[in-house]
Amino acid sequence: MKRLFIAIGILALAHSSYADRYVARHEDIKSFLKTTTYVVLDDNPMSDYNMKIKPAIEKSWKITPYEFISSTQFEEMRSDINKSFLVKLQVKFSADKLEATYNFLCVVLGAAVKRHTDLPDICSVPLGYSSVPEDSYTYKIESLVRFAQNHIRMLDENPQLIKSNIFDHYNKQRKEAKTKELWLLEQDIEPNIRSQSEVRKLYPHPFKIVTKDDLEKAIAERNENVVYLHKVGPEGTRLQARCYKMLIGAGDDQFYYFNYHMINRNKKRGDGFLPKDFKKIK
Repeated sequence: MKRLFIAIGILALAHSSYADRYVARHEDIKSFLKTTTYVVLDDNPMSDYNMKIKPAIEKSWKITPYEFISSTQFEEMRSDINKSFLVKLQVKFSADKLEATYNFLCVVLGAAVKRHTDLPDICSVPLGYSSVPEDSYTYKIESLVRFAQNHIRMLDENPQLIKSNIFDHYNKQRKEAKTKELWLLEQDIEPNIRSQSEVRKLYPHPFKIVTKDDLEKAIAERNENVVYLHKVGPEGTRLQARCYKMLIGAGDDQFYYFNYHMINRNKKRGDGFLPKDFKKIK
């Protein structure tokens, strides 16, 4: 799986078919920068995703011209190599014992391919389990949109990173997280260590237990003093497979940490930021 990260150079794990995917090149990023990006909306016009992605794009998408389209239009247009798309795609990992389905926010180029997941990938970020309500992640959409743009610009300016382990690049910054205030939702911390006193034992730097509204406000205000946890997990639903953990600057839209683990409560790997994660960033 590590080889997959290196080959694709994206901010996501993908299902097994990604191993055979077309590998994005610097030329592809250059091509992307010349396109109009078509932002694919959900079929339900009142979905929480639509209600958040539209203002996020209108406020923060600066890297290419954009237009909003429907999923039907996406199907009609996605084979056009002169177009790019920002689209929420569903991903499975067939190698996992529990085949959970995840939503990913993907920036892709058009191509005449059969599967959505075979479209040339420029950047992908995990959003949440498909079985989990959208409001578990939509309040962070603007931050993830801004991050995707920063990531693409970074690869354009540093094409050597496309072939290197991009996670090494971001995880080198993990110690910088302590220079900011770490904001966490209580439910995003591993259940055994959710009290402030327990967190303080593991992380002796500024942190704050916040609400979704607090975090959305910090993102909207681009609060440079805040780094927050974007956790992707089953949120109490039946499927308990991967738990992604990303620390993102609310103001600078940079990754400070990226990791994941397979949930196994018998081995004290629950749905949340683990003690070993706190130790890695302190």
